[in-house]
Amino acid sequence: MDRANSASRGAIVSSARDWIGTPYRHQASLKGRGCDCLGLVRGVWRALHGAEPEAAPAYRADWAETGGRETLLEAARWHLVEIDLSQARPGDVLLFRMTPEACIKHCAILSEARPGDPERRMIHAYWGRAVVESWIGPWWRRRLAHAFSFPGVSD
Repeated sequence: MDRANSASRGAIVSSARDWIGTPYRHQASLKGRGCDCLGLVRGVWRALHGAEPEAAPAYRADWAETGGRETLLEAARWHLVEIDLSQARPGDVLLFRMTPEACIKHCAILSEARPGDPERRMIHAYWGRAVVESWIGPWWRRRLAHAFSFPGVSD
């Protein structure tokens, strides 16, 4: 069976949650050992689709501040399915700008809100921490710029 056609939103969220606690490591993508935000999305891609469609290029921690290109956004548009932010559902990939004029620099996977949660949640890795599931509070909502679905997702 084609794995791309069998991935449910629940399977995506479950796969992302399997990474929780993985330490932050720049450019890494190895569950339990280390990853950055892109490494998390890459790891979930591999769980859903197998091999990645292309190798991630080397990138510096400050790449979005110095490059001027929307590298992460371009890659998302090439490999994922862009959707309106208002249509984002659990299992979708979220992209963030740290400031309005900056390039996209951070990504996360939308997860379900838990009973009693005041906010939607996301699973992401960020510097100085590990992969965590956290609220998408006002700070993150202001920086949310784009949403994408993995190809072949079923409900």
